Amino acid sequence: MRPSHSSITPVVLAGPEAVAERVAALLLADRLRPDRPLGLATGRTMAPVYAALARRLRRLPPGLAAVVRDGWWSFNLDDYVGLAPGDPASFAATMAHQLERPLGLAPGRVRLPDGRAADPDAEARRYATELRRAGGIGLQLLGLGLNGHVGFNEPPCGASAPCRCVELSDQTRRQNAAAFGGDPEAVPRRAITLGLAEILAARRVVLVVTGGEKASVLRRALWEPPSPELPASWLQHHRALSVIADKAAMA
Repeated sequence: MRPSHSSITPVVLAGPEAVAERVAALLLADRLRPDRPLGLATGRTMAPVYAALARRLRRLPPGLAAVVRDGWWSFNLDDYVGLAPGDPASFAATMAHQLERPLGLAPGRVRLPDGRAADPDAEARRYATELRRAGGIGLQLLGLGLNGHVGFNEPPCGASAPCRCVELSDQTRRQNAAAFGGDPEAVPRRAITLGLAEILAARRVVLVVTGGEKASVLRRALWEPPSPELPASWLQHHRALSVIADKAAMA
């Protein structure tokens, strides 16, 4: 069976390490010829990607490495409501640890929504406006949740859903509990996320999936008709979607 949209090009690699190297190469190539900002994600799938990117940057000649650092401009998909950037469980802290410091990026080059904002709904609107003024996303990097979410767009979610404050599902909170001492109840109940509207407006989308536990949801996202019950399935409508997965995820 083939994906329902002809522009989907699955790339199947041996394991997570090979996937990380392939995606890191794409990110580096994009930043060597910067146009629009990058769209970035967090999560267990992305940690080895950013580690591979840092290794590749260190191997570049100093002049080219400076081009990457000076031209870096990225917007993350999401962050938790109520967590300060210095909180180790916040995505802001994750990006500082996995990306900003290893790459030597200047402050402000990696943008995230402010989880401490007094009005999360207003902060979501502000963040969406900032992204629009920056020209929108060029290459959008995505992971895949076990319930089919991308970003924190929990099901049900339509293709036109904008950047907003959302309630996190119990399944997502369980999936993310490791960063909170293994306690799902410690995971914030709300987050600010870019919507499917902003994701689908990106020039290019790269969906990165590893591990056998994602095989079923990935198969559904690529081959079942798009549905609000599986937010990732709306990616089938994107004209420049690439899927990079390991063999376990594509089983």
